[in-house]
Amino acid sequence: MKTLLQTLIGQALLQLQAEGALSGVELPAIPVERTRDRTHGDFASSIALGLAKAARSKPRDLAERIVAALPASERLAQVEIAGPGFINFFLTPGAYRAVVAEILNQSDAFGRSQIGGGRRVQVEFVSANPTGPLHVGHGRGAAFGATVANLLEAVGYQVHREYYVNDAGRQMNILAASVWLRYLEHCGESFRFPSNGYRGGYVRDLAARLYAEHGSAYVTSAAQAFQNLPQDDIYDEDGNLVTPGDKEAHIDALVECARALLGDQHYRYVFELGLNAILDDIRDDLQEFGVVYDHWYSERTLEERGAVNKILQRLRDAGQLYEKDGALWFRSTRFGDEKDRVMQRENGQTTYFASDIAYHLEKFERGFDWVIDVWGADHHGYVPRVKGALQALGADPAKLDVLLVQFAILYRNGERVQMSTRSGDFVTLRELRHEVGNDAARFFYVLRKSEQHLDFDLDLAKSQSKDNPVYYIQYAHARVCSVLRQLREKGLPRNEARGRDHLALLTEPHEEALLIALARYPEVVEAAALNHEPHQLAQYLRELANAFHSYYNEHRVLVSEDGLRDARLNLSLATRQVIRNGLGLLGVAAPEAM
Repeated sequence: MKTLLQTLIGQALLQLQAEGALSGVELPAIPVERTRDRTHGDFASSIALGLAKAARSKPRDLAERIVAALPASERLAQVEIAGPGFINFFLTPGAYRAVVAEILNQSDAFGRSQIGGGRRVQVEFVSANPTGPLHVGHGRGAAFGATVANLLEAVGYQVHREYYVNDAGRQMNILAASVWLRYLEHCGESFRFPSNGYRGGYVRDLAARLYAEHGSAYVTSAAQAFQNLPQDDIYDEDGNLVTPGDKEAHIDALVECARALLGDQHYRYVFELGLNAILDDIRDDLQEFGVVYDHWYSERTLEERGAVNKILQRLRDAGQLYEKDGALWFRSTRFGDEKDRVMQRENGQTTYFASDIAYHLEKFERGFDWVIDVWGADHHGYVPRVKGALQALGADPAKLDVLLVQFAILYRNGERVQMSTRSGDFVTLRELRHEVGNDAARFFYVLRKSEQHLDFDLDLAKSQSKDNPVYYIQYAHARVCSVLRQLREKGLPRNEARGRDHLALLTEPHEEALLIALARYPEVVEAAALNHEPHQLAQYLRELANAFHSYYNEHRVLVSEDGLRDARLNLSLATRQVIRNGLGLLGVAAPEAM
């Protein structure tokens, strides 16, 4: 409907140009919005207000000329001018009924468009450090990022989905040291495990695997070496700090101790064992969640190609770096950051920030027209420094959008589920999926704006009631399938063409409400895609399901009159198609029976 009105207005403007009324005026995109109050029409356009100045006309006068030039359309019942120059459009009942045929004709393609024009966009999401299993927080980023990518693809963008693997740097070294220490414990060694090490049960599993494969070959006399390390923080059994130390210096020294005692070959094996096992688990977990990537990009490849050193040199040549306290700093305050940032530490090691800049610059060098990052909300302060560095390197920071995702908070029996990542006391994405199912997890994760905190009610997600939105929507789809089964069981004929010929019989208020809801679907997909707001689609599907359930509960579909029955069947099938299309974009199944 919106596209039709934009086309009609566009034709009117071209006619006015030909007549000289808009001579030399560049025509803009034509705004058409659905009205909030249908007494003011179904749609409204502010095009006259936007063009009035360039046309040297009063907005209302220009609106009158546009209306007069509008081509005739059987879908337009009335056009009015309101206020200073708004154009309000009233559609005929037949305009909404026509959407049934459009849906049935286009099938899976209904709601899709070519707004993106084939432009290349990269969506990078999740990208969790491979230091442990994915937890429920990562799950929200996965569901959100995957749905944003699906929506952009649906409106005509060429989408590349990517996972950035942080397989180099400090956290991976801490993981390797943690695995080795648990291995020593497995072999009978006794010492205090570092407070800043990774403590999850998966680390013990990796240590047991190392022992199963190599026995005691990786055991070294470490007790004396550990005594010479900087003092760690010491906690009691209840987690209270008893003796403060320097836990960061302690874990860094412990990593170097592990390197020295194991030797390069053995240390690298432990490092790769942890990395590959956890990365394989992450890959499998996401694939089972319906999240598949085009590319898994290794951070180490940046270092191997010298990409990080190259961007440091470029920034140095541009006068954007300086040395202080033995470290190399980027002048990020020039680009709106709150303070300058270290690119290379005094020990010569480059920072995560330096690698991230090299990675983002490489994204644009690969020819993407638009880059979207999905980050946790705690990274909001990271955005200006990344954009600033890109600008300093000559890239256009406006081509990078960073979407922030708040953490998901789980509730069971009305009580918040406590989680702590480093201690290993957290709910994994796999555990959540097994408890509530993929469909509920995918849907609940995108039910709210990504930047809003999400309270995930586990009991509601498992319930089979209208209060559970994903169940309610899937049940609407299954209900239509049930109607078709009843049709076959009763031996009633079905004639789709006859149903199209009798759509004018769909005059009940519930039918009209359902038709209006169906017609909104392409607009919702477009808005959800361009605004990166999957929750718009989720909420729309809930409203559509409610419109169908209300209709179904008040009116029989399988009536005796052939024409009305076929018209109602077509309406029901169109509803099923739209629900299936929408759920598909959300990564949720559309079951035929429940």
